[in-house]
Amino acid sequence: MAHFRIQRRTPLPIGETWRRLTDWPRHGAHVPLSGVTVHPPGPTRVGTVIVVRTGVGRAGFDDPMEIVRWDPPADDTPAGDPPEDDTSGICRLEKRGSVVLGWAEIEVRPRGGGSEVVWREELRLRGLPRLFDPPTVWSGRLLFGRVVDALLKD
Repeated sequence: MAHFRIQRRTPLPIGETWRRLTDWPRHGAHVPLSGVTVHPPGPTRVGTVIVVRTGVGRAGFDDPMEIVRWDPPADDTPAGDPPEDDTSGICRLEKRGSVVLGWAEIEVRPRGGGSEVVWREELRLRGLPRLFDPPTVWSGRLLFGRVVDALLKD
């Protein structure tokens, strides 16, 4: 499996960073030829399934991911106050599709008056030999890095 990590810092408070990164439909706006649906609709929780549909018309595939860990950050720390240890948030998704397998973790923690994002992913495309892990890592880092950057700017 191809493992990669993306790390970003932002001046946004931890709560806003978390909200932007876990607004699943917004992810689809930043991934070419894709759309996102969430089941069931409503607040995200363990058991929520996010389905990314990639392709055009009938030529495409679904990439379902189930939330298996959902620990939103504690309330934002007021400006000037030191952050508490339990203010970080983490979300883990297990990829359960017929094409894309693996997992992703999104962690948001307070950092220097703003917040820091650490996105870890293990990605495998079914049927693709390990020989293709390096280009998968490169393309995953590029694609998801751009998604994170765009979500933090919106």
